[in-house]
Amino acid sequence: MKLVSRPDYLAFLRRHKDKNIIKVVSGVRRAGKSVLFQLFKNELIAQGVAEDHIISVNFEDLSFYDLRDFRLLNQYITERLRDEQKHYIFLDEIQQVEKFELVADSLFIKPNVDLYLTGSNAYFMSSELATNLTGRYVEIEVLPLSFQEYLQGVESSNVANVGRLFNEYLFSAFPYLLQTESYVERVEYLRGIYHSILLNDIVPRIGNPNPSVIERIVRTLLSSIGSLISTNKIRNTLASQQVTLSHTSLENYLQALTDSLLFYAVPRFDVKGRVLLQRLEKYYVVDLGFRNLLLPDHQEDFVHLIENLVYLELRRRYSKVYVGNIDKFEVDFVVVTEVGNYEYYQVSETTLSSETLERELRPLQAISDQYPKYLLTMDTIQPNANYNGIQKKNILDWLLEQKAL
Repeated sequence: MKLVSRPDYLAFLRRHKDKNIIKVVSGVRRAGKSVLFQLFKNELIAQGVAEDHIISVNFEDLSFYDLRDFRLLNQYITERLRDEQKHYIFLDEIQQVEKFELVADSLFIKPNVDLYLTGSNAYFMSSELATNLTGRYVEIEVLPLSFQEYLQGVESSNVANVGRLFNEYLFSAFPYLLQTESYVERVEYLRGIYHSILLNDIVPRIGNPNPSVIERIVRTLLSSIGSLISTNKIRNTLASQQVTLSHTSLENYLQALTDSLLFYAVPRFDVKGRVLLQRLEKYYVVDLGFRNLLLPDHQEDFVHLIENLVYLELRRRYSKVYVGNIDKFEVDFVVVTEVGNYEYYQVSETTLSSETLERELRPLQAISDQYPKYLLTMDTIQPNANYNGIQKKNILDWLLEQKAL
């Protein structure tokens, strides 16, 4: 099996290697966290680290089931610390271990331990770590493949037709799918991931949920990608399907869906006031494969598919991505960069007609500051242009740009 390089994520691990801090890698199931660890372990061995100084436990492997007891896990690792040389500890899907933070804290204080964790549930990863390990960890989120990574994973002889590969990428970006060509196999694989998320990350958070209600909510969110939505609107949609749900229950379902990292709830940002707005938000799915799986007959809304794709790419590049609001206009995305500057993005399938171009430029033109403004489209005729400081770019070209530092 060919391992796709994940350069940005590997750079994060290299940057913090041997530092007195816990490295946490979060992300939806099957996004490539375990493979990332394998790539990094390969680097360690190539650098001369002895294999018996690399200790790995994947809690999805039943042979490690007993180690879900945090006391036994701590004992297992401690017994394998052979000397005072650095030992690299990799604990995969750590949320399976109740009170895992106690083990992490115990290992953290050992001078001969460099600790790496992965998890697939935002609730466990954020709440337990933030509460008990404040200031002692750094975290990065692994998403399914970027378009750059996807192309690297394709056989070089096939890379020439970037447009065709982009259409394949739109179907799903989970790394395993690079090994499959059969549509049936891809659907079966996506269905397996989806059911795994439901059973392992969503159902335990809700208690005794109705699976059909979960599915209806998921479908509602998938069909509303790119649209502002409220809990009342979701409740009304469910009511039209003869499903009655209290406001509190719906909030619990939505929280479980975002904690599972299946969806991201993106709040609105007031561009003028520089504050987050409390009402309405947009939901984007972590991989379009789930939309293709559950809504196979809803492919006509192409602009919202590429909007979802742009959101995920912005999330890879920046830690703060919002939906923008300025006066009566909506800006698709507002980004706050690492140094506190702003960038603005508008997404459209095409702006070749003057009416569409005028409509898409209007929200960006309403912003009076001098921060970068981008109009991203699928246009191949006049793909790049500049409208008084607003830069138009082809989405494929933009996806293949190097990440801004």
